[in-house]
Amino acid sequence: MEMTRRSWVGVLLVAGLFSVGAIGCQALTRAEASAALEEAGLAAEAEALTSGSVEIGTRFTIGMAAEDAAMELSSFIESQLPCAAITVEGATLSIEYGANPGSCTYRGQTYGGVHAITVMRNEMDDVVVSHRWEDLNDDRVTVTGTAMVTWSFADETRHVVHELTWTRLSDGRSATGSGDRLQRSLEGGIFEGFGVDGTRAWEGESGTWTLGIDGVEMRWVDPVPQAGTYTLTTPESKTLSLGFSRVDGDTITVTISSGARSYDFDVTTLPAEE
Repeated sequence: MEMTRRSWVGVLLVAGLFSVGAIGCQALTRAEASAALEEAGLAAEAEALTSGSVEIGTRFTIGMAAEDAAMELSSFIESQLPCAAITVEGATLSIEYGANPGSCTYRGQTYGGVHAITVMRNEMDDVVVSHRWEDLNDDRVTVTGTAMVTWSFADETRHVVHELTWTRLSDGRSATGSGDRLQRSLEGGIFEGFGVDGTRAWEGESGTWTLGIDGVEMRWVDPVPQAGTYTLTTPESKTLSLGFSRVDGDTITVTISSGARSYDFDVTTLPAEE
């Protein structure tokens, strides 16, 4: 998903925080905007890293025994990430990225560290997979924590609940946070993109931050969401809102609001399929 997911988050925050960061009595000051950019950017990098590894853990056949699903998943990971040393015990894979020679990059994301995946249930209408990371890292951030992923085939959704601690490698800046998100495929299926609703919160150096996610729709080929709203709340209870709306086949309008003011700009995308 991925300009990368990491990149568009940074671009939007830079544009938004510094376009509206010093106007309106309830708007962010420039110093607060800078702090928000720092915190939200780091949180986005941590989520991008773990989200990519969650996607790796989806490649098995629904309905087979959990132990067989784990073996199938092991074979897939070995084929895509030859750097990984993998052991399978029952329905649990223990993965050490970088233990073997070969590529450690999947869909543009490079991995290091330890990742455990357990196929807890694998029935036609009920799939649950748990993830545990220990110092999962790329060249920017390291993450330790857990996630529980539950599929509802009746509702065609995926529920992701995570608890994470992340640290930026360049300076040791860290935070601890959690999230609860409901994801769904777009009308064209998961290969077109996904929608998400939910919340994230984290405790950083300056206090508690929260991010509301409302009706966000993201195509894999687009640099920004095509619908929905992100609302970031700072430790001082000030908010920054980023709204997205597709104008036509190759244009998405992003509306950034803080306090009494808002700012619109258009992002050019690949044409949407009719």
